[in-house]
Amino acid sequence: MRTQVAIIGAGPAGLLLGHLLRAEGIEVVVVERATPDYVLGRIRAGVLERTATMLMERIGLAERMHREGLPHDGFALADGDRLIRIPVTELTGHHVLVYGQTELTRDLMDAAPERGLQVIYQAADVALHDIDSDAPYITYIREGREERIDATFICGCDGFHGPSRKAIPAGVGAVYEKVYPFGWLGILADVPPCHHELIYANHDRGFALASMRSETRSR
Repeated sequence: MRTQVAIIGAGPAGLLLGHLLRAEGIEVVVVERATPDYVLGRIRAGVLERTATMLMERIGLAERMHREGLPHDGFALADGDRLIRIPVTELTGHHVLVYGQTELTRDLMDAAPERGLQVIYQAADVALHDIDSDAPYITYIREGREERIDATFICGCDGFHGPSRKAIPAGVGAVYEKVYPFGWLGILADVPPCHHELIYANHDRGFALASMRSETRSR
């Protein structure tokens, strides 16, 4: 198979990039190691910055996002004694939108067939070849058979642990990393939000965030 752009990873980044390229008439194939259901089962962040919503509007897939998303004009900072509101819309002219990345991915996934965006799921053992040449290609295993995609460009949207980052030659890539000395515990519950906007709370035992995914689901 030959295409202009091969994208590795069918999460929100890979699918959104695929739709943006297809809107410009560019041939694209997206390769994903997991099943569609598995991709949709990965719970990710729920706050969309203005850039993300603008891109969804640009490709004409923002209708459900604006209908079901929760626009926020600000957020609050709490320290135990005070609740300080930061008026984001007043300061920037734009609000942020609470709309789960899972739902964003679903919108992009559902629109792919009618827009000619080919997505190959359950592609195991994806490998990148000749990426420092003018003729890069990828290989993968599907249904017990090795497949190959030749491309003009390969875009790695498969995260930190995916094959794309590992394929970059040591003398070319550079890693900038900051390791934070704490971990996250996230609880998603089917209860109304405790506040109509996000609350970031600081405490001498750590940090907490109260957010929401909808009017009936909190995180």
